[in-house]
Amino acid sequence: MILTTNPSFLDLAQAELQRAQPQAQLVQEFAPGVWRVALPQDFYVLAEMWRQRPPIFVRHICPILLEIPLVGEETAVATLESALVELVDLVDPSQPFSVQTRTFGTTSLKPFDINEALAATMQQQTGAPLDVRQPQQILSVVIHDQTAYLGLSLALHTISDWAGGMHRFAREPEQISRAEFKLLEALTVFRMTLPPYGIALDLGAAPGGWTRILHKWQQYVTAVDPAALHPSLKQERTIRHKRMTAEEYRAEGPDKFDLIVNDMRQDARDSARLMVQYAPYLYPHGTALMTFKLPENGRRAVIDHAFNILQTAYTIAGARQLFHNRSEITV
Repeated sequence: MILTTNPSFLDLAQAELQRAQPQAQLVQEFAPGVWRVALPQDFYVLAEMWRQRPPIFVRHICPILLEIPLVGEETAVATLESALVELVDLVDPSQPFSVQTRTFGTTSLKPFDINEALAATMQQQTGAPLDVRQPQQILSVVIHDQTAYLGLSLALHTISDWAGGMHRFAREPEQISRAEFKLLEALTVFRMTLPPYGIALDLGAAPGGWTRILHKWQQYVTAVDPAALHPSLKQERTIRHKRMTAEEYRAEGPDKFDLIVNDMRQDARDSARLMVQYAPYLYPHGTALMTFKLPENGRRAVIDHAFNILQTAYTIAGARQLFHNRSEITV
């Protein structure tokens, strides 16, 4: 199979792989964080295991069902189209599919061109509908130098619906910070649904990226931060700015909230303690979302310690090192 992770967290991703399948081996690096992996068992055994309990650091996986040498780039697309004959019997014609191509190394082939050609061939041969936004099955194509690796799997068995787990969002004119992408990705990956006109608390809100997204999602937001929010948020009637620290606001006796979020730049364990202190102000049906900022060394120990702190007040529903996370995970 092919495994993708943030290269800065390769050691932790490899540890997750070893725990799941101790005989699995990283065989070849196609690019930083992208590895061909030899598995002792069928891909789908591991994929189902991780579907039920997703890893934190492995961002994306896809099977290798065919390994195809590409003799010349001018005939590469035709070669790949011919190879599809061996996979069409595995396609469910009633389920939407997408083609996800990634290229590495010396090849100059363009993923878009391959996606377009193979999608047309797949539709013609199977009748399955194409849906690049919400596919149920994915034809994965990874090209490294002059070799193509093809696989077919259910989208739910790839950890992420996006090629390589690279979840991208369009930049909006109103965007305040890149941190907004992180929240959008978390809401999608964790399949979070926010109540209509819910009450949200944003701890460490400045400059207001997460506050803006929550406001856009029809939440009434209390933004807590001694620093100023972006001027575009000042006139919004459903945003209340408490210009103080989270500790000072807690001393005031906060309201109750449907959602509490925290993207503060502090040690993950201190941030977890703060969230525990705020747990009484979360409605029983409520949800909390936060990031763990991680050091360069001893990251697993910090994560485990922060988890233990959180579990005194919360049930941890998920944790992932998202595409838009840097030296952090989202919990």
